Amino acid sequence: MNKVIKGGAVITAVIAISLTGTTVSFAAEAQTPVVKKIAFTAEQKAAFQEARTEFKAAREARQAAIATAKAAIATAKSNFDAAKAAATTKEDRQAARAAFKAAVTAAIASVPAKPTKPTKPVLP
Repeated sequence: MNKVIKGGAVITAVIAISLTGTTVSFAAEAQTPVVKKIAFTAEQKAAFQEARTEFKAAREARQAAIATAKAAIATAKSNFDAAKAAATTKEDRQAARAAFKAAVTAAIASVPAKPTKPTKPVLP
């Protein structure tokens, strides 16, 4: 029994030492970053700033369209609930549901696609 415990302790110590050694070697490699600094030209900076401004404007427009669509969907939902409560036949309820689905589809279609972020110019 003691031999098994001693053998397990030796194996654990060997594993701990080997893991520590590899961790130290990785840490030594990570401490030497390479820094290259090349400045952008004035035209590149201007083009990138313009692209960022266009992106921000497109994002703002999309957020406004989403807010408008949410309001339109909420109105369509209240109209659907009222029409459903007033419906006396199955066909009336189906028509109300179809009108609600059409309103939701139109509201979703009015939201523009998500804009893509501009990329920085490529350095030589």
